[in-house]
Amino acid sequence: MSEGSEGSVLVVNSGSSSIKFQLVHPDTGKSSASGLIERIGEPEGRIVYHHRTGLAERHVHIADHRAGLKMVSDIVAEVGRPLREAGIVAVGHRIVHGGDVFYEPTIIDDAVVQSISDLSALAPLHNPANVIGIEVAREELPDIPHVAVFDTAFFHTLPAEASTYAIDRTVAQEHAIRRYGFHGTSHQYVSGRAAEFLGRDLSELNQIVLHLGNGASASAIRGGLAIDTSMGLTPLEGLVMGTRSGDVDPGVILHLHRSGMGVDQIDDLLNRHSGLKGLSGVNDFRALLALVGEGDEDAALAYDVYVHRLRKYIGAYLVELGGVDVITFTGGVGENNVDVRRDSLAGLGRLGIVVDDDRNRADSRDARRISADESDVQVLVVPTNEEFAIARAAVELVGV
Repeated sequence: MSEGSEGSVLVVNSGSSSIKFQLVHPDTGKSSASGLIERIGEPEGRIVYHHRTGLAERHVHIADHRAGLKMVSDIVAEVGRPLREAGIVAVGHRIVHGGDVFYEPTIIDDAVVQSISDLSALAPLHNPANVIGIEVAREELPDIPHVAVFDTAFFHTLPAEASTYAIDRTVAQEHAIRRYGFHGTSHQYVSGRAAEFLGRDLSELNQIVLHLGNGASASAIRGGLAIDTSMGLTPLEGLVMGTRSGDVDPGVILHLHRSGMGVDQIDDLLNRHSGLKGLSGVNDFRALLALVGEGDEDAALAYDVYVHRLRKYIGAYLVELGGVDVITFTGGVGENNVDVRRDSLAGLGRLGIVVDDDRNRADSRDARRISADESDVQVLVVPTNEEFAIARAAVELVGV
C-alpha cells in the first residue's frame, strides 16, 4: 500500500452513504494511508486516496458500497502495492450496532457476519453497510484476521435504571428496546486520554465527555465505566445535532402521523431535516456561526437551542456522578468551536467549573487544558481518534 505500512491495521468504516478507511500503526496511531468514498449511488461519486507520495482522486459513478470498495482496491494497487502485499496484520471494522449480542471486540467469522446482519432492524441505515464492508474486505484479505469493534460496546455497562425505557416490559423485551448508546469507541478513547493527560488513574475519575460533531453525544463515566449517555435505542436521542432533532416529546411523532405524515417521512424529518439544519437551514457549525454573525435570527435561535440542550445534559450528569473531576470536549465541534465550549459551561463557577478565555481561544490541535487555574474541575479538549482505538483493539484481540 505504501512504505511504512508493515505491521499496521486497516481500519474500515463503511457508513450509510460513504466509506472511510485508514492504515494505522497500532503502537503510535500514525496513519500511512487513508481514503474516502462518498456520494455512493449518486450520478457522480468521489474516491480520494491519500498516501505517502501524494493523493489519488477519482470522480466516477459508484453504484453501491461493494463497487466502491472494489474501486479502492484497484486504486491502491495502481499507486502502490496491492492490499494483500501491504504488510497488514489485521482489519478492524467499525460496526454501529451490536445490540445485546456484542459488547467487546470480536473476531469476525460467518456466524458473526450473520449476527450483525440480523441486528439491522436496530440500525437499518448502518449495519447493512457495515456488513458489505466486512464481506468485501474479507474477500480482498482472506488470510488476515478481521475484527469487529462495536459503537455500542462501551455503553454495555449502563446500569438498568439508565438503559431501561419506561414502556411495557414485555414489548421492550420482544423488540430489544433499550438504551444502547453510540460513539462508544470515541467516549472510551477520550476518557482514557483525559486520564493520561492529567496523570491520574482512570479508576479515580468522574468524567463527562462531550462528543460534538455533526452527530453529538454526551456521556457520564465513573472510574472508566459509562453510567449514562445521551443517545438511546438509536443515535437520534439526546443532544441537538447537525440534522437530527435529539430529544423530542414522543407525542410529536404521534401528532405528525395522525396529521397525515407517514412513518418514513417522519423518520426522514427527524434524522435528516431537523437539528441545526431544521432550525437554521444549515448543519455545518461554521456556516451557522457565520449566519449568527450576520444577524440571522433563526441561526441565533438554533445556536441557543443547541447550547441549552447541551447544558441540560451536563447538569444532569453532574448530579448523576455526584460531582465531576474532568469535563472533556471532543469531535469536530467540540475540538474547534470556542463559542460552544465557553457558552456551555458559562456561569458554573459556583460548581467549581471555570473556563479560561485565553486558553479556550488558543489555536492548537493537541490535547490541552482550557480551565482556569482556580477551577476545581479540569476542562479539557482532547482530539478523538477512533481509528487508533479500533486498531489497538484489533491487535490486542488477535495478539500480533
